[in-house]
Amino acid sequence: MTLKQKSTGIYVDDSKIKILNEIDAVIFDCDGVLIDITKSYDLAIVKTTQYVLKNLAKIDNAIDVNFEIIDGFKSTGGFNDEVDLTYAAIISLVAANKLKKDQTSFIFDVIKNSDSTGIVSVERYIENQIDVSDIKNQLSYPGTHHDNPLYQIFDQLFYGPKLYQKLFNKKSNFSEPGLIEQDDVILNDVLIEKLQKKFNSKIAMVTGRGKESVRYSLKSLLTKFDLENSMFLEDESRELAKPNPQSLLNSIQGMNSVFPLYVGDSMEDFIMAKKTTDYGHKTTFCGIIGTSKNPQNKLELFEKNGAVLVLDSIHLLPKVLNLE
Repeated sequence: MTLKQKSTGIYVDDSKIKILNEIDAVIFDCDGVLIDITKSYDLAIVKTTQYVLKNLAKIDNAIDVNFEIIDGFKSTGGFNDEVDLTYAAIISLVAANKLKKDQTSFIFDVIKNSDSTGIVSVERYIENQIDVSDIKNQLSYPGTHHDNPLYQIFDQLFYGPKLYQKLFNKKSNFSEPGLIEQDDVILNDVLIEKLQKKFNSKIAMVTGRGKESVRYSLKSLLTKFDLENSMFLEDESRELAKPNPQSLLNSIQGMNSVFPLYVGDSMEDFIMAKKTTDYGHKTTFCGIIGTSKNPQNKLELFEKNGAVLVLDSIHLLPKVLNLE
């Protein structure tokens, strides 16, 4: 399937373009869509991995987790949770160190052998080659944000001392400002108002983030969404994590939408929208690529998997949906 570039930053499958006229609700992912997280969540992955490898695994020569590694894991469809990705990177680099293999080559081998089951596929691949039970026991992952050591390190670095104390009622072990302060908000009032003219209150969010984290960064913009029919998956049980379609189904059904558009930036988002369609709620996926370090690769990934619409930015939505 080929996506035709209709104009700058807009890629559409011409054979299915008429679907866009039927859209009656818009549901957004948050990270990479409404907020550019390159300097916040992505950096939290890097810093948490560095900290754990140095302080817990006692590895001083570990490579940095770069955007190619992050995008690589995310392209498999199993790593919508940044802490899952952090865990996968940590055990991969511990394994490479034990095996005395080149860390970069090994971690990309892990990525090639990963799939939408996420850390399950990573553990399976690694444990067929080397015992990493020591670091696994130290991290005891997954678990809860309140009790798990890896979640605690990640959350303390991401939220910073004040917000971490507020959210978890615990003192942070780190004193530097939280990386959440470097969230770059893309959404604005102008875009929301254009969407509201067409969709009224049928604008919601299904995101891996927790509600308070989203509120901290979006501030009053969050009130523009149908919060009753939005889902903040960090606050829900792990079973609901993307690409499980239940959260999106709940949002669609709650808004009585017939032809929703789900706007996301990852393969988890794409798979979730596809599964929602398979469950009988026809959902059109719109891929966002402009916040990626390699937009062309992401465009090709979405195109290869049959996406109908890909945009550089959410600010192109009014043009595509004939709202201007």
